Amino acid sequence: MTYKQEFIKFMTECGVLTFGEFTLKSGRKAPYFINCGNYKTGAQLARLGEFYAECIKDNNIPVETLFGPAYKGIPLAVSATVALYNKFGIDVAYTFDRKEVKDHGEGGMFVGKALCDNEKVVIIDDVMTSGKALKESVPKLKGAADVDITGMVITVDRMEKGLNSDLSAVQEAYNEFGIKVYSIVNMEDIIDAIREGIVDGKEYLDAMLAYREQYGVK
Repeated sequence: MTYKQEFIKFMTECGVLTFGEFTLKSGRKAPYFINCGNYKTGAQLARLGEFYAECIKDNNIPVETLFGPAYKGIPLAVSATVALYNKFGIDVAYTFDRKEVKDHGEGGMFVGKALCDNEKVVIIDDVMTSGKALKESVPKLKGAADVDITGMVITVDRMEKGLNSDLSAVQEAYNEFGIKVYSIVNMEDIIDAIREGIVDGKEYLDAMLAYREQYGVK
């Protein structure tokens, strides 16, 4: 299997990707649900970091530091940093932000690598629904130094129109910030994995295709 197929299988085994009938926060009725909160163990986190590393390597994303937005992005960035070194011998730094600026000790907004001008930074997050994490991260990073944000890596691109737009959150992020969002997999990959029997769920395939037809973007 490709690393993309392995990741889809991994998501279903962890209970992160499930199929059925779900009412999303948007009010849409979806035949699938992604719950990244179901990554709970050290083994799962180590494996997840490897998939982030594969995506970074596969897309040749220039990177010197991985940034994990607090709080969910922190363990993701750390696991990806470790995996890049262990799997590919690529030694990069990591940093993450505080929710509140520390006014004692070393102080500051960030923990980990102190950012420098022109440093190549990649943002690591789980999924992108509204682009909120990116919108909050860019001014924080740029406020610390004139860094070069070379990309953002997420687990799944839903390839789904926004509530008030014909563009997906990934497409809107590029239009607004000029930052390319890479995903380990997208909805087309998941549909193909069902078709090919990589994961169970063929009984939901028609519903997946209908949902994609109604709400999907290219």
